[in-house]
Amino acid sequence: MTAVLTVLSCALLLTGAASCLLGALGLVRFPDLPSRLQAATKPQTLGLLLILFGTGLRLDLDDAATLVLVGLFQVLTAPVISQLLGRSAYRSGVLRRDVLVVDDLGARLSADDDGDTDRRPSHRF
Repeated sequence: MTAVLTVLSCALLLTGAASCLLGALGLVRFPDLPSRLQAATKPQTLGLLLILFGTGLRLDLDDAATLVLVGLFQVLTAPVISQLLGRSAYRSGVLRRDVLVVDDLGARLSADDDGDTDRRPSHRF
């Protein structure tokens, strides 16, 4: 049973490291901010979770509980930071609006500029 756990742990660690490497390459190679944000959050988070799970297989249960907290913190913070960076880039004009497929934030901002006081949250993200 120990050999199976060792092989599974090694496979998870290598897969997680490959995911992090591909995310870092995408962060360097992608041309615009939305695709760079995508490369900075999704593969990095998946890679870290795979590395944490592979490490957790090799640890005792008490020590592995700490890894769960690290993974939870990463899953909760990475999308929020990515959303805030994308929104600030959009509002500052760094982001090219003509290449966006859907521009929900532009419609909301123009409605706010027109004096629309309806502050209900949008159902689309």
